[in-house]
Amino acid sequence: MEWLRSNLVSLYRLGRTEEKVIVPSVNYFPHRQCNYACEFCFHTSLNLVILPLEEAKRGLRLLADAGMKKLNISGGEPFLKPIFIGEVFRFCKEELGLESCSVVNNGSKVTEKWLDTYGQYLDVMTISCDSFDPETNILIGRADKAGKGDHISRVFQVAQWYNWEEDMNEHIGTLSPARWKVFQVLLLEGENTGKETNSLRDGRDLVISKEQFQSFLDRHRCQTSLVPEDNETMKDSYLNLDEDMRQMGGKVPGRSLLQVGVQEALKDSGWDEEAFHERGGVFDWSRRRSDKNSNDLSW
Repeated sequence: MEWLRSNLVSLYRLGRTEEKVIVPSVNYFPHRQCNYACEFCFHTSLNLVILPLEEAKRGLRLLADAGMKKLNISGGEPFLKPIFIGEVFRFCKEELGLESCSVVNNGSKVTEKWLDTYGQYLDVMTISCDSFDPETNILIGRADKAGKGDHISRVFQVAQWYNWEEDMNEHIGTLSPARWKVFQVLLLEGENTGKETNSLRDGRDLVISKEQFQSFLDRHRCQTSLVPEDNETMKDSYLNLDEDMRQMGGKVPGRSLLQVGVQEALKDSGWDEEAFHERGGVFDWSRRRSDKNSNDLSW
């Protein structure tokens, strides 16, 4: 009987498998170059290294097989590689059947031609908008000779030192975005913490207190689209993959999921599933289409 008991325990241990982590939403930063120079940016570099499209598709298929339902592309400025991101979105919708595809961009490089070709594969267009005052934008580095895009459905807002006292109610009311995400400036060592840490950007002068951040939120509490995220809310609640599909944000990049698979790569990520859900990481993220065959760009 003792032999049977010990062997049953052994068989049980042999049959146990490690519980798989499911990440429904992924942020992919396919390259680091941007036509702006925002001091608070935490994904900085002058290179334009980017995966071959087929390698990117392979990684995205691995993520979809592991439970990804939403892909968000950010940068760098994603529209410096418009065909790449367009084909990624096409693949995610037609081949992977993702529920949602979105892109965060500064609005300066979006074209009607791109929207005519790839708009049908996009659910959310997010435009970075840190101030409605041109002088403030110049102060923080959000300036370019190019014009601004007009295709706004969701405004991405960073509340920092130069704009925390600004009243944006009139402009936000006019734009009427589906979601207005307001982020407190976040410092990441080696990315936006100055020359001492070999950073290309220095956002230390843009940091605001919790009280200042809350003051901005109180001023705009009438905006039903407002989705605020302070530093603590953001911490570990996003799965951010860099140009090699490695987790971003640490002093040492994680392992690429292209080399070790999704589950092993997640062990390096520090991603917190509970924090993800607490910040409302899952929301109504699909674009409603009255006619699925229609390329309706009225977002």
